[in-house]
Amino acid sequence: MNFKQKAAQWQHAPFDIATQKQVAELHAKPTELEDAFYKDLEFGTGGIRGIMGVGTNRINKYTLGKSTQGLATYLKQQFPSETIKVVIAYDCRHNSKSLAETVAAVFSANDIEVYLFSDLRPTPELSFAVRYLNVHCGIVLTASHNPPEYNGYKVYWKDGGQIVPPHDHKIIAQIEQTDFDAIQFEANPSKIHLIDKEVDDAFCKTALQVSKASEAAKANFSVVFTSLHGTAITLMPQVFEAAGYSQFHSVREQEIPNGDFPTVTSPNPEERAALALGLEKAEELDADLLIGTDPDADRFGIAVRDTKGVFQILNGNQTMLVLTRYLLEQYLETLSQKHFIGSTIVSSPIMPVLASHFGVECKLGLTGFKWIAKMIEDYPNQTFIAGGEESYGYMVGDQVRDKDAITSALLAAEIAAIQKSKGSSFYEYLIDSYVKYGLYHEELISLTKKGKAGFEEIQQMMHAYRTNPTKSIAGIAIEQVDDFNSQISRFADDTERSLAFPKSNVLRFILSDGSQIAVRPSGTEPKIKFYFSVNTKLKNAAAFDATKKILAVQCRKLIQSLGI
Repeated sequence: MNFKQKAAQWQHAPFDIATQKQVAELHAKPTELEDAFYKDLEFGTGGIRGIMGVGTNRINKYTLGKSTQGLATYLKQQFPSETIKVVIAYDCRHNSKSLAETVAAVFSANDIEVYLFSDLRPTPELSFAVRYLNVHCGIVLTASHNPPEYNGYKVYWKDGGQIVPPHDHKIIAQIEQTDFDAIQFEANPSKIHLIDKEVDDAFCKTALQVSKASEAAKANFSVVFTSLHGTAITLMPQVFEAAGYSQFHSVREQEIPNGDFPTVTSPNPEERAALALGLEKAEELDADLLIGTDPDADRFGIAVRDTKGVFQILNGNQTMLVLTRYLLEQYLETLSQKHFIGSTIVSSPIMPVLASHFGVECKLGLTGFKWIAKMIEDYPNQTFIAGGEESYGYMVGDQVRDKDAITSALLAAEIAAIQKSKGSSFYEYLIDSYVKYGLYHEELISLTKKGKAGFEEIQQMMHAYRTNPTKSIAGIAIEQVDDFNSQISRFADDTERSLAFPKSNVLRFILSDGSQIAVRPSGTEPKIKFYFSVNTKLKNAAAFDATKKILAVQCRKLIQSLGI
């Protein structure tokens, strides 16, 4: 069925009059009409995410209603003799609350017990609530750090992690079999239960378990926090207060949740511009640490003072390294091969090096925390310590099975406060880590390719990288090419080896000098992403700046060689 035929269907029942009218208006804009209907929204690394509006390729009551109806049917098939329960949360985005209520209505109409947060809440609390409430499934309405016109729908299974095989494929198949006229929108109010404080308190109690710094260390430590108009404002201040941080300051201009994100171009803590107001506040107050979170509070960025007192914004790999090293040191006396940390194939290769130093395993998964959560389920006889990825996500322990900016930010503050009390700093602890394990420098290049034409261009680029292989990049020989789509590693001597990963549209090039380049289409945005990693030994802390500059030049040569 082509996009015009799909659009024609949306101009009749079961679609309401308002929807039919909006589709009719799109006929005057053929390109927009095609983009709205040329495909159905797909589950990516973070569930369903897309632009809000009418159409099969848009977030609206019908696309989410269809997904929920299909999911409800699947839940009944999986748990035929149980009273099925789900929990639903939503963030600060436009329509998140009304879409959450629509999702709750569909579940309740299917005789499913629904626990709906009474107001916006962070995504990690939703993951926590799945296991705390012992429900079968969780949903959060969010589009993370995407632009204001986006929203999304993440699905969590009963373990608290996002859905993975085999459930994801089976749920998608059930959704595809569901017709729009089969959606049960009429809510059963007796099945919908509002939740808030009890779950809040339980989540906060769990987060506070990472609080180890002395009262004196905390009293002499100042934190500035910005929620970037998102949901972290609902919990972060009370967590830090309960942990004993008397010098905790929030950026007031960005406290109020707002789906327009009016003070930033993008509510993404990966971008320096998003933290500009926070940096101003931190300088004004002579603070030690700046924390910024994305709209659904699963990812966080930090800025710390370097040895000259200048704020440096750390990337996700750097923060992950410091947090993980600290936790491993806390476990030091009891560590064994039964302990493991988790990371991803596009994150810094320093993580396996760190794990080896401490005598534990580092398990690597595909992009997305659902794969780290799956590790916990797949290896119940091993103890999970922590996991992280380059895109500013981190998870401490197994109480929350997704990225958790609340707990992770508190852990970062604890480390920084402890280091300051010792006459050191978070930044110096990072450099010391590089001296011990090697200096790794990573860069990410994202190319935005919007609409149908952009989608096709990204597919063509990935095809070209696969079908026109090169022997070297920037004059450095390629030793190994990992194609996660074919699940095969190819080596310079023409030998091959199977990759023990699920299929994914990712390529990774490993060069003879230890550098790595990974390429993948984003699962949540119209982008193709290139991940670069270079490394060398670091003689001592004094050589850090000069050595890092050398690696930056080396990385730039790789980027230029690919012509991006």
